[in-house]
Amino acid sequence: MFDIASGSIGSRRIIIPHCTDPLIGNILAGWRYDISGLSPAMRTDYDQHLSDCAHCRRRQHVARTTDVLLISATSLSILAFLLMAAVMHRLEAMAHLANSLHGHFHHTPVTISLEAAAISGLVISILVWVLVAIATPIPGLFADALQQRIPPHIRERIMKNAA
Repeated sequence: MFDIASGSIGSRRIIIPHCTDPLIGNILAGWRYDISGLSPAMRTDYDQHLSDCAHCRRRQHVARTTDVLLISATSLSILAFLLMAAVMHRLEAMAHLANSLHGHFHHTPVTISLEAAAISGLVISILVWVLVAIATPIPGLFADALQQRIPPHIRERIMKNAA
């Protein structure tokens, strides 16, 4: 059993790290530990704090893991509903083909309603994915990581053309 007052489980003692600078820690917590949008000059103190403070580094890791899991789950739901819509569309086409060959009707209303449900789920999944992408810093972090992989001479040429 976990004892909150002593921070221990049974006979073992758990050390719960605390923030080394609560002021900066509270600012970072309010931003969900996302400093990717700050200019490099403004983020030096926050970068230093994250490198020094195990508590904030752990919380930033938890926040980024949650963001990646959210974007992954919504991406998988998009793929699942897309696959479902494609299968239902194919089944509908096969039902119409069977209807024309045999002259009777094979569960087409059920197939059409399942296809409509799959398309509705796909649309909702895409909307949720967009909301997750807006609410989390994953797209910005991905863009930063991509920029770091571009060779410096190409990056300079891109920046020169953009100006």
